[in-house]
Amino acid sequence: MSREFSKIKESLASWSDIRQLLRGGEQGQLVPVVIPKDRRGFAWMALVFIAVYFAGMAALGNLVVPASLGAVFFLAVALVWMWRRAIIEIEEGTTGVRSRWGAITGTLPPGRHYLWLPWDRVDAVVDTSTEIPYSAPIVACPTAENVPLKSIEFFLKFRIVDPVAFVRTIGAGNFDLVLSSAVQDAIRQRSRKVNTERAYDLRGSDVGDMQDALNRQLGRYGVRITGANIPDVQLPDQYQQHLATREKVAKELSAYEREWELTRKRRIDTLLMEIERSKKTRDARVVEVKAAHNTARKDVARMLEEQETEAQRVRWEIEARGRAELTSAENEAKALRRLAASYRDNRAVLQYELARRRLDVGAKLAENAPQPLVVRTQQGSGDSALSTLLLAQLLPRFSGHHNGETPGS
Repeated sequence: MSREFSKIKESLASWSDIRQLLRGGEQGQLVPVVIPKDRRGFAWMALVFIAVYFAGMAALGNLVVPASLGAVFFLAVALVWMWRRAIIEIEEGTTGVRSRWGAITGTLPPGRHYLWLPWDRVDAVVDTSTEIPYSAPIVACPTAENVPLKSIEFFLKFRIVDPVAFVRTIGAGNFDLVLSSAVQDAIRQRSRKVNTERAYDLRGSDVGDMQDALNRQLGRYGVRITGANIPDVQLPDQYQQHLATREKVAKELSAYEREWELTRKRRIDTLLMEIERSKKTRDARVVEVKAAHNTARKDVARMLEEQETEAQRVRWEIEARGRAELTSAENEAKALRRLAASYRDNRAVLQYELARRRLDVGAKLAENAPQPLVVRTQQGSGDSALSTLLLAQLLPRFSGHHNGETPGS
């Protein structure tokens, strides 16, 4: 890392060296402003005096033609010399600061210009298009804990936007001092806000606020900061050793954390696999339960349907039997009603038929009626044993004959 500030200076050079100084600098120093040497002079006046002398000879002497030619020749040479010396060429990307009698009157854009009057001149040629890099390594910057950092390298780019204000107000040499002091102050203010252990965070950090502050300070000089950053920060040697130890511990801790993270992930993956396996088993069982449930529902539905069919059949049989019995009862009632009607209509016939049936029944009863048997005994004497025996033998015969049997059967 560079240990020196970039140096800014202005140089005095001829017109032919201006381009090289503005683009490449001088001895490692930045040269944004070059003061050109005025190559114009009054030597051409001698040629004018010689032309006037030859003109006087042509007017007063005898050699009119040679003297006139000499006067014209020297006058033409003087005019060409004055024309060549009046040409000013400003390089592309630069701006010339024009002055008259030492007072700045304006600027000259890139291109060819003519300064005919000897009191008009170009005081400076300023590079207004290039973003000039500037490096500033700040040593011993204290942090918030008042620990001096070994160095902080600050890099910025600036561009001269107002060459008249830059040349008239400060100049390149003085601007180098102002810029270096402003950068040091900004870097030290920034380092004061940072803890030592976080000093490396300054690398590549956002320095937009520092850039804005520098633009406010340097804007009156016609300079604008176009970019800035902190490329490198170096801690003290002792603190670097301490930090190296902390980094080693941090690396070991990080390695342990990574190992633990891998172990944890493996365990989590195993648990997830077990969970997925359990989920699959559960899903299979759920499918089986659902299938059994559906089968049971189908069986119950079929049984209910069979029972409902059987109940419907029984109901239809009962209804059919009831309808048949009802129809039979109705038919019997109708027959009875018709019989009653016929009985009412044929009552006399019925009474006659009834009387005839009674006679038939009586005749049958009379035919089958038992005949009385009278056994006479002596008057005034009781039953004897002989009569009782005879009566017992005769009674079965009479009863059998009465029932239609023959006495010999």
